[in-house]
Amino acid sequence: MTPATRLTARPGRDALVVSALDELSGPETGVVELPHRMVWQAADQRRFDLDDPWSRGRAYEIVLREAVRHDELRALLSARLLRAIWNDLHLPRGVRKAWQARFPQLTPALDLAWPTAA
Repeated sequence: MTPATRLTARPGRDALVVSALDELSGPETGVVELPHRMVWQAADQRRFDLDDPWSRGRAYEIVLREAVRHDELRALLSARLLRAIWNDLHLPRGVRKAWQARFPQLTPALDLAWPTAA
């Protein structure tokens, strides 16, 4: 991939994507503590409750943006949860494009229906 077409999580960091969604076998419930490298806060500020929709989304956004190794993605993300919340995640454009290029099933279908009159 040429520098002009690189998909980045942020300047200087390429977006990281696993080879197959099935590799993502992270927890689906309970509390997960993200590494200090991903969240530069005290331990209690790095804990995210996967049973709470806002907390789960925030954790997934951070992991997708900050992961630098595939094993981080595999250990912290669940394929089932990622599919379920994908459309609600606020991600850098490069991260979203990289994941959707590898996994077209994550790309939301366009709603082509005509608007109905109120």
